[in-house]
Amino acid sequence: RPRTMLPLSLLKAAIGHPMLVELKTGETYNGFLAGCDGWMNLQIKEAICTARDGDRFWRMAEVLVRGNNIKYVRIPDEVILATPDEDPQVLAAQFGGRGGGGGRGARGDD
Repeated sequence: RPRTMLPLSLLKAAIGHPMLVELKTGETYNGFLAGCDGWMNLQIKEAICTARDGDRFWRMAEVLVRGNNIKYVRIPDEVILATPDEDPQVLAAQFGGRGGGGGRGARGDD
């Protein structure tokens, strides 16, 4: 059975662990996840930035990656396995299922 978890739960579980982040620009950052927020902005410590062409490297004490620039994230398997599954029914109840309305512009029960 496939595992069910939200990306933010997985990122929070990965705090303090090594990770790789590739940006839409092709740059990659390897380092230790120090923090994340609800927009998937990541704070990475002891980062090594690799240029898109792979020929240049920069060592950075700390870097903040904006969530909308992330192409993918690689997290160690032990973090993924240690993160508890989330019940899909509970997730649906928390987030209103598919397009549950109720936000701005919702039509209501007319």
